[in-house]
Amino acid sequence: MPPLLPVLAAVPSQSTASPRAGLAAPPALAALAGGTAGPQALRPLLAQVLAALATGAARRGGPVAGGDPRELAEQVARAAREPSGAAALGALTELLAQGAADPADPACVAHLHCPPLAVAVAADLAVSALNPSLDSWDQAPAATVLETELLAELAALVGYRPHRAAGVLTSGGTESNLLGLLLARDRLLPGQPELTGVDPACRPRIFASRAAHFSIQRAAAVLGLGERAVVPIEVDRDQRMDPEALARALAAARDAGQTPLAVVATAGTTDTGAIDPLHRCADLAAGYGAWLHVDAAYGGGALLSDRLAPLLDGLARADSVSLDWHKLGWQPVAAGVFLVREAESYASLARRAAYLNPADDEEAGYPSLLGRSLRTTRRADAFSLAVTLRTLGRAGLGRLVDRCHELALAAAAGIRARAELELHADPLLTTVLFRHLPADPARRADPAALDAFNAELRRRLLATGRAVLGRTELPAAGPQVTAGLVRLKLTLLNPQTTEADLARLLDLVVATGRELERELEREQERAGEPWGAGPLAVP
Repeated sequence: MPPLLPVLAAVPSQSTASPRAGLAAPPALAALAGGTAGPQALRPLLAQVLAALATGAARRGGPVAGGDPRELAEQVARAAREPSGAAALGALTELLAQGAADPADPACVAHLHCPPLAVAVAADLAVSALNPSLDSWDQAPAATVLETELLAELAALVGYRPHRAAGVLTSGGTESNLLGLLLARDRLLPGQPELTGVDPACRPRIFASRAAHFSIQRAAAVLGLGERAVVPIEVDRDQRMDPEALARALAAARDAGQTPLAVVATAGTTDTGAIDPLHRCADLAAGYGAWLHVDAAYGGGALLSDRLAPLLDGLARADSVSLDWHKLGWQPVAAGVFLVREAESYASLARRAAYLNPADDEEAGYPSLLGRSLRTTRRADAFSLAVTLRTLGRAGLGRLVDRCHELALAAAAGIRARAELELHADPLLTTVLFRHLPADPARRADPAALDAFNAELRRRLLATGRAVLGRTELPAAGPQVTAGLVRLKLTLLNPQTTEADLARLLDLVVATGRELERELEREQERAGEPWGAGPLAVP
């Protein structure tokens, strides 16, 4: 792996201290981004950044910097410690770009990590320069109004009544899921759990599918309920929550003297994009007096598409919803959204801080969003999403969603067309699971060897910098043609990817798999073991 950067030359900072007596003027390198002089100060710095981004991407030459992670860590640490004054911005930006995993590259397809739109990044720059914070109106007058308007628009998209709903921008689905379960706890459990804690006699339980995001267990732990308060519900062959299993679990909890607190339905699981049966989940939650939270952090992007939006029928019945626009929304991280159907659900988060939202200020017409979030200082992350929606509109963003869905279908067809590859299932949204099947029958028949082979294949692509594939493990009950759990994953969130790009990527996977098989065969021959005999483990 080539060095990320030449050794950074130390450049002494230039002081503009006045020779006259009194306080020294700040150095030129400490110019501010805001105010009337801010744009002028930013202009040459942005030119440096853009040039360094281009240079770093060219030096990387692919989706990711290849090589050993320890080598990369050493190079970054060395550069980060080097004093460089005015050169630091360009040098470290070049390092960041060269050492990045670039989701704009068609071969970077591992995660729900989108390439942001240029217009969204430009809007994000405005937020960084002005630096508003939404914990009080007097820190963010326009941003406060803009977030409120945007959330009303998104509430309507979900199917809520905007004048009744409320919400907040979050750091992502993990925070949104925590908020949903927090409000469920405070609204449904007896007493005031936000003040006195949870009565142990309640024994609250949360019901989520085995394919739900791990943040549900984490939220239960943070809320003092414990991870074991989450009851895992079996899934069907398509990784959707089994409503009959949910019904049995709810009944068993009630019969055991436990409190069914919340049902968490997933609209777009991380691995397969599966969408739980939302209407059945809503019926069952209502029947047991439980809160329904829908984690639509991934699948919520389907609301932008006329073709895919029907998959989310029933979403409006949820008490709360998580959405992430840094997935199928092409926003810079982070652009999570949390919504509740009824604004009064937020009652337990209401806070009065004399220095932020005194009552007489609110009475005088100055609104406060302090009680909408667990955070105090909070960035105006709504701005880039608002700009994007005004620029492209729902229809324009919907076309991007549809394009990514079409790419997933094309990838599935390409996998079927290659004998060495095995498709898990047709994609519902934009993720595609598959694996490489070695030619050796013994390796195919050995689940551990098959899993190890695919795991090593992915690492080899990553180490050489040629591709960034995802990896996951399917539950043993999933629809499998042969044994083994490990699957490779394509997460297609780049609407500029072409079918030719996908074909090259799949051909690369096949070629790398063949190369790996040849190496394993040579190693077995050197060990004196006939090809195909004995336990086959990938080194």
